[in-house]
Amino acid sequence: MHTMRSMDSANAWSGWLERARHCPSPNCNPRPKGCLPEMLVVHNISLPPGCFGSGDIESLFCNTLDCSRDPVFRDLQGLEVSAHFLIDREGAVTQFVSCLDRAWHAGVSSWAGRGNCNDFSIGIELEGTDTRAYESAQYQALRDLIVELRDSLPSLAYGPIVGHSDIAPGRKTDPGDAFDWSMLRRLLSAPATLAQHIPEEK
Repeated sequence: MHTMRSMDSANAWSGWLERARHCPSPNCNPRPKGCLPEMLVVHNISLPPGCFGSGDIESLFCNTLDCSRDPVFRDLQGLEVSAHFLIDREGAVTQFVSCLDRAWHAGVSSWAGRGNCNDFSIGIELEGTDTRAYESAQYQALRDLIVELRDSLPSLAYGPIVGHSDIAPGRKTDPGDAFDWSMLRRLLSAPATLAQHIPEEK
């Protein structure tokens, strides 16, 4: 399996995961000077809502979604959003934005008194909903992705793993009650110093 190239290697790492499918999104910009990713944010998304495998998530992140095709897309017209990664129901990983850049995934957000979480986080979308169980392949892919990211980005090594609802409470609910945080902790086999940053099961 290919792994990420260390940022300390002779050739500077581009921030793209070698084994992921690449689908560059225009919805990104540079992080503030000197700002490195320190936190992982888990989201969910499905388009149309509750439907999987449509390809519409990719279209949304790449600004090619035909919002006239389905009435539920009307509110998405002109919306410019992205995430660094999407993990589909089969566990396949697509990357939209370099880890070294800001993806537009968090919106109005804060963590530990620090606002603008896009500046210092990496956004990972799971294809799913708040109420439908996620697939085991998605948990395994998420675990592998977290391990690779933490190996390649020392700034993430002891950083928190949170849900979108944790950084935007009252505004966002994902990844929802269906997400099994305890399973993620088991898969990561996290020591106490890391596990304390993963929210307790709600």
